[in-house]
Amino acid sequence: MRKLDAKDREILDILSRDARIATKALAGRIALSRSATAERVANLERAGIIRGYRADIGEIDAGNVRAMLLIKLQRTPSHDLLDTLAQSPQVRRVSSVAGELDLIVEIAAASMDDLNGLRDGIAGHAVVADITTAVVLRRDIDRENA
Repeated sequence: MRKLDAKDREILDILSRDARIATKALAGRIALSRSATAERVANLERAGIIRGYRADIGEIDAGNVRAMLLIKLQRTPSHDLLDTLAQSPQVRRVSSVAGELDLIVEIAAASMDDLNGLRDGIAGHAVVADITTAVVLRRDIDRENA
């Protein structure tokens, strides 16, 4: 890959803010011909600098509450608790972590009441020493679904 020049950086800056911009409009904004602009964009795509275009969709389901349960266990591992979590369709991901916490559980619940019920069930498990709930307000960066 050749080194990025000022025009390439200008293209990337504009596309990062408006990925749907037409090539003709992009060319006009960077003062190049449409064919030269299209060639630069194609080169950036081939080089892997531009990896794709996506729609950044906000919350479409107001009844979808996402949260992280930060769990400290009395002892590890706790296969019984993991089996319990695996049975819940609201549990999206469970990560064992090092440090003061033992598990981070990602939840997608239909409502706050649903989240509270699930949380209470997990908190009542014999091996759970402490549990903290962090409700997700928004995802500022989400590369998992990119």
